[in-house]
Parts: sequence; structure tokens; C-alpha cells
Amino acid sequence: MHNILKLTVVVTPLLFMGCGSNLSTPTTQSVKGGELLVDFSANAMKSTLLSKGVIDENRTVYGYKAYKIPYTTTDEEGDEVKASGLFVIPTGLPSIVTTKLGLSMVSDDHGTIFANAEAPTVIADSSGGPDGSSIILTSLGGFATLQPDYIGFGDSNSHYHPFILKDSLANATVDFIKQVKIFAVDNNITLNSQLFLTGYSEGGYAAMATLKKIEEEQTGLTVTMAAPMAGPYALKTMADVVLSQPKLSVPSFMANVGYAYAKANAQEVNSIINEPYASKLSTLFNGDLERTKIDPHLTTDTTGKSGLFEPTFVNDYFTNDSNWFKVATTNNNLHNWSPQTPVRLVHCQGDNVIPYAISQLTEGTMKALGASSVAIVPVEQTLIATNPTKYPADLNLTHGACGSPAYSVTTAMFATVRKQTIGY
Repeated sequence: MHNILKLTVVVTPLLFMGCGSNLSTPTTQSVKGGELLVDFSANAMKSTLLSKGVIDENRTVYGYKAYKIPYTTTDEEGDEVKASGLFVIPTGLPSIVTTKLGLSMVSDDHGTIFANAEAPTVIADSSGGPDGSSIILTSLGGFATLQPDYIGFGDSNSHYHPFILKDSLANATVDFIKQVKIFAVDNNITLNSQLFLTGYSEGGYAAMATLKKIEEEQTGLTVTMAAPMAGPYALKTMADVVLSQPKLSVPSFMANVGYAYAKANAQEVNSIINEPYASKLSTLFNGDLERTKIDPHLTTDTTGKSGLFEPTFVNDYFTNDSNWFKVATTNNNLHNWSPQTPVRLVHCQGDNVIPYAISQLTEGTMKALGASSVAIVPVEQTLIATNPTKYPADLNLTHGACGSPAYSVTTAMFATVRKQTIGY
């Protein structure tokens, strides 16, 4: 565990390293049911990490082979959608792993994005190199990593993205896991029975939604452990807090919630979002712009005549139990059920976007409902306990700074379980 955790801080700049002299052109190998986008050897990956001072010479590093896999899923309206996802496998492992023991899978739901260029398959296709959390999970952790683009990105870019809507996020993830298992068989990739779930921010919410779907429906899947990270599981509580505050720290996030929820619930966007902003959202959220290009077109005022949210709507939200948005956010809560799978709620105590208290509420509610294996994993405390000489006792990581350390902590937890059960 220590070997993975000690890389936490310096791995951060590698989450967008898809360029450089070590890139290799994907081979022309025959692929059934997908397309090979990245083939980065173990030597090339180790050389890159060494050159950036991330690892020492004795560190084991695996190669990185990424496939784009198309599949079909279902949206909030119950309609079929042609979607896509990235399947990343490590190379250079001992033959006993690739032929007998098999690769353990991690379903990794990505965090909030706005531009289609940020989707996993699009990044891999455009850069031709390793990118994102799969570097930690695959090249350092040795896991097969599964990353659905989500509805609204990748091959389904023409569809609106159902932001923080549990059914379609879970559908996109479960259906991709199933398609990957078919792809692995068709392409002689040996997987074992282990399936871990994780994801950060929106991805944490999606991972929790996926676990709930797997446990409550006949999906044919079994989860070994889930470690959702910094997700807004208590969505109704989050909405209460945000709508009662005078200012929005990141207006694009809540505008996206309002837009997606209006679309999914057959409501007019301008019934929840004020003009002139409501009329802009279909263009702002069409996949062309990153968040930093969207926020300047919005306001940080929560409500009022010039605020983001229509004031009559906000008043109705707080006074009418039948308000459609109140009902919808309540229906999309993910903190108030009792998972049977071991769940580790990975979160930074310094999170300034999704408060650490959300994970505390989730843990307490789940335990009260009978869950026997749910616990919070505070990222800062875990890092300090692992290497007290490296991290200050008052380490406090914001939502943006927490991502890479959270992935390192989660990868280490999954690797410990794999070692105890599979043997590598």
C-alpha cells in the first residue's frame, strides 16, 4: 500500500501526459468489437515516470493498452443510446496473471466534464497516450480499468448529458462492464471474477448508483468492493444547501444540474433557470466548451432577478413538498439504502465543493439502515498515517486537489484486497 500512496502528489501532473517522445503507434492487431487506441509499453511508461521523478528505478510499472468499445445503454427516458467507453489493460505482467489468475477489473466513473474532448475515449483517440486515473489504476496498480464516457459524451455526444441522474449513470456503467466482459472473451484477455467500483465527484455518485443497481437488480454482476470518492450522494441535502446560499462557487455545476433535471423530467429549462441564462444552456452544454469557458457566461448569484435560479421556483422548492425538483432530487438520493457489499467512502476533509459531511451523513444513514461494512476513508489522514514525515499534520485538500491522492488511496485499498484473495 505504501508504494502506491507515496506516489500520490507527484502523479498529479501525469493525469494528462498523452504526449512526448515515448508514444508508440498502436499495432495493427486484429480487434473484435472495439478499436485499439493506445499501446504504451511498460518500458516507455517507466521511462516517462522516471524522467518526471515520480518513481525510483526499482518500482514495477506496467504497460498501458487502451481500447475504445462501443455498446448500447439506456437513458433516463428509457430509450436506447449508442455509447462508448475506454477499456485499459496493463501489459508486462507475469504470465501466470494473464493466463491463469486473470486481471481484476476496476470500473472507474470519471468526474464532471463539460467538453466532449475531455471524455476518456476522445482523449485516448486524440492524444494516443496514457491519461488520467487509469495511469494510477492500470500502470501502477495492475488493474484492468473500465471508463464509460457516459451518455452525452463520446459516441453519444449529440445526447444531453444526464448530470447526477442515477438511473442513466448506472445504466451506462453496468452496460459497459457487461460489454467489456464480452470483449475480453472475444479478444483472449483473461479476467478474473473481481470487480471493484470507484469514481470521483460525479463519478463517485455514478459508482454508488452502479452498486445500488447491481445489488437490487438482476444484472448478473457481483462487486468485490466499492470505493466511491467525494460524490454528492445525499443529493436533496446538497440542493437544500446550495439553493439557500446567496452565492454559487461554480455556477456551471448547478446550471448543469438544473438543465439535466429539467430535460429528464420534461420541464421547461426556464422554469428553473433564469433568463438570459436558460436560453444559453443548450449551447453552453453542447460538448464544445470546458467548464472555465462556461462559467463566465453565467452568474454566481444563486437566485433573485439577476440570479441563476428563478426566484419563484426557489420559493416553491422550499415551501411545496410536491415541487418537481424537490421530488426528483429526493428520488435520486443514494445515501439512504443498505449496501451488502463492502463500501469505503473516500473523501478529503478539506473538500470545498462536496462537503466531507455528505460522506459522514451517508455512512451514518447506511449503518442505521443495517449496512455492516461501510466506512469513511479520510484521504488526508490516510496519507499522514502512511508517511508522517512527508505530509503536514494539518494537511487539508480541496475538491480539486483531492482527486489524484484519492485515486492513489483507493488503488492501494483495492490492491490489498486483490493480494489477499487472488495472490498478486
